[in-house]
Amino acid sequence: MESIRKLLQTAIQYKASDLYLTTGAKPILRINGELIAISQHPVLDKKIAENYLLEVMNDRLKTSLQETSDLDFSIEAEGIARFRVNIFVQRKGIGGVFRVIPEDPLSLEELKLAPQLKKLTHLKQGLVLLTGPTGCGKSTTLAALIKEINTHQKKHIITIEDPIEFIHENGQSVVEQREVGTHTSSFSRALRAALREDPDVILVGEMRDLETISLALTAAETGHLVFATLHTSGAAKSVDRIIDVFPADQQAQIRTQLAETLEAIIWQNLLTAETETVNGTKRVAALEILLKNHAMQNLIRKGYTHQLDTIIETGRKEGMQTMKQALGALKEQGLISEKSYLEYAPEEIDM
Repeated sequence: MESIRKLLQTAIQYKASDLYLTTGAKPILRINGELIAISQHPVLDKKIAENYLLEVMNDRLKTSLQETSDLDFSIEAEGIARFRVNIFVQRKGIGGVFRVIPEDPLSLEELKLAPQLKKLTHLKQGLVLLTGPTGCGKSTTLAALIKEINTHQKKHIITIEDPIEFIHENGQSVVEQREVGTHTSSFSRALRAALREDPDVILVGEMRDLETISLALTAAETGHLVFATLHTSGAAKSVDRIIDVFPADQQAQIRTQLAETLEAIIWQNLLTAETETVNGTKRVAALEILLKNHAMQNLIRKGYTHQLDTIIETGRKEGMQTMKQALGALKEQGLISEKSYLEYAPEEIDM
């Protein structure tokens, strides 16, 4: 990785979250949410881009790229950092995105996340969903939750990821991390195996299909604490996404199962902060939090998911908060601007 090392070092030096290398453009860094080209570097032609990107792949990955035209994996650049990598073929040639992964997962406190999240790590069983768009920090929050358990509890933790991002060394807990494509063929296969491996906690990097979702619900129902992610925004959309995956004749049963197993839905957005927050960066998370109660269970069971926002609105004493409330708190603390508040506040909520 000698030719690309300098670019990876530059990303770390400038505290970038991502490095973009694509044919036909200069290398670009994402710093505090903004894209900034490395001006002194020439535009990448097809040959240079291929040299940079092919050297971070082994023969298996190169073959996979030829077959699929895009792939995800992680690399360890010795002495620099770990990176989550996506390489793809586009109109002008090859391209790639390198996401910087901190060497040690940050804690819930370091990330300044809502204290309600720590209570979720003490659940004995159930499903906790972390939702939000790509790049909103879901993986970082999940890593902080696993770190909290690993630091303070004696548990058997299995993570199923694509790819493995944060490395968790054994603390109080035993942590086993499996990567889809490297250690297992699919999320569903690894999750099915996990049910026979006596875990206390299972992290599912992404619930992508019916089988994975069904197995995650079964795991949560049978005495395991399951953390998983969805690319949705808000509680109602997350519940609907899960139910809609199943055939119509199974949806009533899934609503009942979900009502019993779902412990929390966390919807996360990542915003540019007005001041430096974590690790010298200007990024801060806003969280909408739905927590399990009888009213939530009834609405899910009856299919009235559109009313879940009302449960969140009225559940502040139980630790719930809407995205608007989370954004308002960040604005009052001076962490985000009025412009950011208005940009991210959900449209359906009356301003």
